[in-house]
Amino acid sequence: MPLEPPEKVTCYSEGEGTFMQYSQEWRGQLLKPLLAALARFRVTPNHLTLLSLLAGLAFCPVFLWGFRPVALGLLLAHVLLDGLDGPLARFTHQASNRGSFTDTATDQMVVTFSTVTLIYAGHAGIWPGALYLFFYGVVVIFAMVRNALAIPYSWVVRPRFLVYAWIPVEIYLWPGSLDVPLWIMTLLLGFKGLTGFIQIRRRM
Repeated sequence: MPLEPPEKVTCYSEGEGTFMQYSQEWRGQLLKPLLAALARFRVTPNHLTLLSLLAGLAFCPVFLWGFRPVALGLLLAHVLLDGLDGPLARFTHQASNRGSFTDTATDQMVVTFSTVTLIYAGHAGIWPGALYLFFYGVVVIFAMVRNALAIPYSWVVRPRFLVYAWIPVEIYLWPGSLDVPLWIMTLLLGFKGLTGFIQIRRRM
């Protein structure tokens, strides 16, 4: 007999889960006319997730081609679209584990490819960039495993928005500074990865 999936599988900590639910309900009320229009034109949460992914991935070649303002605009579009798929899923009663997992996977793809792009372009060091990606992936996976085991993190570092926001600072105001937040976030992510490993191992 196949095992029943957990009621809710996400990569969020216990506190974040409560905040995310409140945030999505608040955004749902604020954006209700937009969500209603999207639903009327048969736009689904999966469509928004896909558009968010494409915008985030498009950042990479556009950034490397030298069209920095356009690339930053695409990254902003990724973030905005990423903030719409959840409220639309709730508005249309389509919220599910599959949607949450897909959203998490696409977010991680954009984090990975955008960071590799910044490393390739010389805006991030290989070590801080690579370790940031490694521990970010570890924490996301461990968070989902811990939620499935009903031992969620009490708090989780989620630094992608900080790193995204720092890219204009790196380009226009303080070249060579991106490694600073990458190292800081890597240390915090490494700590959460270690504590996550310990808790999961204890449960086994």
